[in-house]
Amino acid sequence: MPRSNNNAGAPVRKDEEEDLYMAEGLDEWPHGKTLMKPADQLELTEAELKEEITRILTANNPHAPQNIVRYSFKERSYRPTTIVDQMAVHFVLEGSLVHQDSDEARRLKAKESLPEETEKVDIGAEPDEENPEIPATPVEDGGEVEEVGVEDRPDSVASKTDKQEPKLTNQFNFSERASQTLNNPLRERSCQTEPPPRSTFSGTANQWEIYIAYVEELQKQEKNKEKQKAVPSKKDNDQSKKKMMLMETQTDDITKVGKASKIFERMVNQNIFDDIAQDFKYFEDASDEFRDQEGTLLPLWKFQYDKAKRLSVTALCWNNKYQDLFAVGMGSYDFSKQGRGMLVFYSLKNSAFPEYIYPTNSGVLCLDIHEQHSSLVVVGFYDGSVAVYNLKEKGLEPVYKSTAKTGKHTDPVWQVRWQKDDMDNNHNFCSVSSDGRVVSWTLIKNELVFTDIIRLSLNGAVSEGPESAQQPSIACGTSFDFHKQIDYLFLVGTEDGKIHKCSKTYSSQFLETYDAHSMAVDTVKWNHFHPKIFISCSSDWTVKIWDHTINTPLLTFDFIAAVEDVAWAPYSSTVFAAVITDGTVHVFDLNVNKYEAICQQPVVAQKKTRLTHIEFNPIYPIIIVGNDRGCVTSFKLSPNLRKNPKAKKGQEVPKGPEVEVAKMEKLLSLLREPEQSAVTSQQGQYCLIVWQAG
Repeated sequence: MPRSNNNAGAPVRKDEEEDLYMAEGLDEWPHGKTLMKPADQLELTEAELKEEITRILTANNPHAPQNIVRYSFKERSYRPTTIVDQMAVHFVLEGSLVHQDSDEARRLKAKESLPEETEKVDIGAEPDEENPEIPATPVEDGGEVEEVGVEDRPDSVASKTDKQEPKLTNQFNFSERASQTLNNPLRERSCQTEPPPRSTFSGTANQWEIYIAYVEELQKQEKNKEKQKAVPSKKDNDQSKKKMMLMETQTDDITKVGKASKIFERMVNQNIFDDIAQDFKYFEDASDEFRDQEGTLLPLWKFQYDKAKRLSVTALCWNNKYQDLFAVGMGSYDFSKQGRGMLVFYSLKNSAFPEYIYPTNSGVLCLDIHEQHSSLVVVGFYDGSVAVYNLKEKGLEPVYKSTAKTGKHTDPVWQVRWQKDDMDNNHNFCSVSSDGRVVSWTLIKNELVFTDIIRLSLNGAVSEGPESAQQPSIACGTSFDFHKQIDYLFLVGTEDGKIHKCSKTYSSQFLETYDAHSMAVDTVKWNHFHPKIFISCSSDWTVKIWDHTINTPLLTFDFIAAVEDVAWAPYSSTVFAAVITDGTVHVFDLNVNKYEAICQQPVVAQKKTRLTHIEFNPIYPIIIVGNDRGCVTSFKLSPNLRKNPKAKKGQEVPKGPEVEVAKMEKLLSLLREPEQSAVTSQQGQYCLIVWQAG
């Protein structure tokens, strides 16, 4: 059947209809869309537009778990974590965008232009070879006629779709692309603090220890049974239990409140004195770079108890285990005004109030803290007694105290020192007094057992016995110190200015006597590193350094006032410090200057107060200085006062006790050269005189 010219009634194939539909969709896609108001959009008033929607879109995933816990090393427990993945994928659609210069885009454009092109044929043309069923279109008058497109036909599907208005998307609050909320990036939570102190503990248990533990447990059970049998009635038992429960709860509450208040007080004081804490940790005197040899002392905290203002600081001692804790002995050096004393413990973490306070009936003159058992403190009093305090025990009374029956001293005790435990693992210490006795005390069960090591005399040591009672000339001991390496060897300073070298195993005579000072020897101390060197100070305004193998002093330092105390530095064999009654602290470094102090700094006013004692901290570059008004002041040493030896290029700085011993030996060799040259010059002069006489 031949086709008509207009093709009005020509049927449309299914594949042609699909091509037309795809061409329409592809025609709409590449063009930009304009915002048009659809006919079915709602007409809302301003009030309705301004209405707030109560539903809020959040980024939290309702299905995410909220009970995840992780281990916290800071709190040492499992803590719930808030870091949870809140991302949830609701819809995924692959895009259909194609680059316009790609091959696929060219094919799509070609398909899109096919329906719009016209077919041009000649009159009498033969049917199409590919589609023989469709005849060629005839042309009148020898002209060419364009083929009527499918879209121009009234009954075609394309014409029906063009007549209908396309349905536009609602432009009210419409987003063409999918919206996605952004989560804030996770912050890294970390804190930089000093690592907590750790220690490893190990122990062994044998059959005897297990047996003793079982026996103690059986004894406790038997005691509990006896207590239950001794109860007369249930009512009394209930009342006693209630009282015990109340007492236990009260004590627990008191201890908890006490610990909390201490922590809170330390926090408040650290906030108040934060500038001092910063100086203690970070301050370094920059001016030391321009001073080759001199140094300074930076004042830090002041420690003073209101009830001890009228007392003098008579003793200072650092705790070796807890380096921020130190003990202060309070008393009086005015023997005409003797009264009560006090034992006080301060911490660098709280300078406002003492950590422990022990009032005493007599003035404290000396004290010492045990190196291994830091809770044990031995104290010597003005009345001649010695006592041992245990900080772990509750109460203000000492655990051990000497009496007239147990051999206490008859004169003031000037020095006490802890010793190593004896063969039975009993603690023991030694004391020296003005009565001329050097006594060894042993802590056995609940009493102090004494043994006289040596009795001091003006002519020589006297052993125990009836002859010693007939000896009238007694030397008054004022200070002593035990050798750091040889346990039995010790030095004793006396009131007449002499220093005696003694031995615990040989008490009949002195091993050596040094005619040291013209007045009482206030302090004598061995060097921490070199086994031959010790130092002494006296009220005769001098400080002397000795070699115990030589009777004459190696160095002598003269001052303008009486020297109250002297101390070796724990970090160097050549550094020591001395305090003078005029309120000045002198720091010497023999490796830098053998004749003058590298630091001379007044600490208090000369007329008002008087310095009494000085001590170095065992670890930190700090010294504490006490005065006669019950105040203790701490100072930080500047870099020049604690210089380490410089290392050569490409080598590490040498450290250790061997280095300190070598440094002192080098100094001793320099000091001995002038003596040897003086001896040789005297010998040459003697020979010259003999030759002239001959």
